[in-house]
Amino acid sequence: MVTRRAFLSAVTGGLLAAPLAVEAQHTAKVLRVGYLGVEGPGVTTDAFYAGLREQGYVIGRDVLVEERYTDGTPERFLTAARELVALPVDVLVSAGTAPSLAAKKATSTTPIVFYAVPDPISVGFVAGLDRPGGNMTGITAEAGSEMAGKRVQLLKEAVPQLSRVAVLHAQDEVNVPPQLEQIKHAATLLGITVHILSFRGPNELEAVFTRMREQHAQGLVVLPGALTFASRQKIADLALAHRLPSSHALHDAVQVGGLLSLGYNIVDLNRQVAIFVAKILKGAKPADLPLRAADEVRAGDQPPYCQGPRPDDPAVAPAAVGSGD
Repeated sequence: MVTRRAFLSAVTGGLLAAPLAVEAQHTAKVLRVGYLGVEGPGVTTDAFYAGLREQGYVIGRDVLVEERYTDGTPERFLTAARELVALPVDVLVSAGTAPSLAAKKATSTTPIVFYAVPDPISVGFVAGLDRPGGNMTGITAEAGSEMAGKRVQLLKEAVPQLSRVAVLHAQDEVNVPPQLEQIKHAATLLGITVHILSFRGPNELEAVFTRMREQHAQGLVVLPGALTFASRQKIADLALAHRLPSSHALHDAVQVGGLLSLGYNIVDLNRQVAIFVAKILKGAKPADLPLRAADEVRAGDQPPYCQGPRPDDPAVAPAAVGSGD
């Protein structure tokens, strides 16, 4: 038999507990993710948000995403990374080698998930692909794949008369040396002379392309990096103006006028990065999360990215295959 006193105690206790339960729901920690990218919000970050939703997170309720973009300007990366770490964030996503290097300098404790990094071992981000160690993990773009050399081979297939190739990269990009070795090796086997050119900002590109013309370049290989990605439209425009068929790492460059690409799909990588982020938010340690290799994708495998001019296009062909000494 329930006494009047017991009934009132139960009711009163329930009424007191209800506001506390509601307050507990509102005061539960909202997780915070930092996103350090090259250029402003767009399809890439949309894909990252979609990936988080697929992992069961509601943006704005369960997790907040703090975004910082640098337009490929190297000196802005470290400042932006430090801003995100100071908020603080529970996980920091970094897009590419230069942003990831800045993230590494900004923190040795906050978990970092990188993507589009060609060789994370050689630059010291991780100790190994299976056991990263430290506070970094993510998706490696082309470690051990010799993809830079393959881009030269593809360009030769597209332009059989090719004998001189310009190789363009951003100055001080840390992943450049191993890629250049691959390109030189492939070029030697194919009988191609290589001219290597670098730039520090978009304002230098016109002068760089003038040098390519002076060197009688018949084709162009663009190395991946934050600055070349941010400058992809201008690079594509100049390549067309100088009638240089171009080979790239990213489909995005083909969309704006490049001839071909062999690399990875940035949009897809962002969805995959969200999987790593979700695992870390749920308690996993970056040191224990094996890296994932990005799927190799060639322009042509996916119709939406087949938008570059063909080598027999009148706007490209005459100088691309007909020039020499």
